[in-house]
Amino acid sequence: MASTVFITGCSSGIGAAAVRHFAAQGWNVAATLRQPGTARFEQGAGCVQAFALDVTDPDSVDAAVRQALARFGAIDVAINNAGYGLFGPFETATPEVVDRQMRTNVGGVFAVTRAVLPGMRERGRGVIINVASLTGLVAMPLYSLYAASKFAVVGFSQSLSHELAPLGIRVKVFTPGAVATDFSGRSLARTFEGDGGPYADSIRKAQAAFAANRGAGNAMAPEQLAQALYGAATDGSAQVLYVTGEDAQAVLKARHDLGEEALLAGMRQRFGLGG
Repeated sequence: MASTVFITGCSSGIGAAAVRHFAAQGWNVAATLRQPGTARFEQGAGCVQAFALDVTDPDSVDAAVRQALARFGAIDVAINNAGYGLFGPFETATPEVVDRQMRTNVGGVFAVTRAVLPGMRERGRGVIINVASLTGLVAMPLYSLYAASKFAVVGFSQSLSHELAPLGIRVKVFTPGAVATDFSGRSLARTFEGDGGPYADSIRKAQAAFAANRGAGNAMAPEQLAQALYGAATDGSAQVLYVTGEDAQAVLKARHDLGEEALLAGMRQRFGLGG
């Protein structure tokens, strides 16, 4: 029987690319998104079935997992990809904005993982892959809350890998650098209104630096990351952390070679933040 992957956040970008890649390899794909009618992939191709899922709603998560199990019989791999970016100063973020970021990027990973674990544990095998970010290893300016959520996903994944290994379940976490998706557009939220008040100059400089990086063509295509996700799902290894993208690898090398203090000073200079 074909293996089955359960993927969250499939409306576009990385999630949609992963749906297409796994389906092309002959897998059953349970593709989840809040509004299945907006899917940017062909349902029915390679046994692709879309299910409605809101990762901030535990009942929705449980229902989607039940429906996927009823359709395909088992879930071999779960990819927690759903999430969004939150840009701006911490001071200007309301408690509601903070809560939404954490409920989506962290609570969603918890909820889906909890829902798929019983079936994997009973079968004595499975792979859970969490998509974090380079910002979960080295925090970028004005992404404090997004960084907090992705650092949490990295730590959760690494610790969870220890407790699930004896049960035959492998946990992996991806920390990609820039990916050519709509991350900085439709899916990016802000902590501030207007120009950001006392933080306006820092916001303007940071936005210019991020735009220059995108313009330099440093982002990898979502299809490349989808291929890497498939590789991790099928490599049979005990590897937990996957750093993907030349930019991400360069940042980590710089941290190793220069040290933390020099790396952070260089980042502030690059973003025009001084200090």
